[in-house]
Amino acid sequence: PGPGLAIRIIGDVTRERLEILRKADFVLQDEIRNAGLYHNLWQSFAVLPAIHSVGVMGDARTYEYPVVIRAVTSDDAMTADWARLPYDLLERVSNRIINEVPGVNRVALDITSKPPGTIEWE
Repeated sequence: PGPGLAIRIIGDVTRERLEILRKADFVLQDEIRNAGLYHNLWQSFAVLPAIHSVGVMGDARTYEYPVVIRAVTSDDAMTADWARLPYDLLERVSNRIINEVPGVNRVALDITSKPPGTIEWE
């Protein structure tokens, strides 16, 4: 067995961080499938970076994790282009992750092609 979701957690891998990533990735995959785009993508996933982000939820200031979503298209994995996901899909993913995943207050989209980046973050 490989590292599983742990490869998409930058920094310390803890039960709490793994659960955050698991829930965020579930939302992303659920929305991609519901939009009928699953088979159009080479890969899609959520990443949990080792930083916190200031936000506001309700009337309170928050200091929680951001989640980065990554979706790419490719023919051979040697090169890849970031997937142009529809804005309404991105909005649903962001709203659901922020509202359904405790500990997250921001969602970002990785639009880096390969090269210069890689598909995975680490």
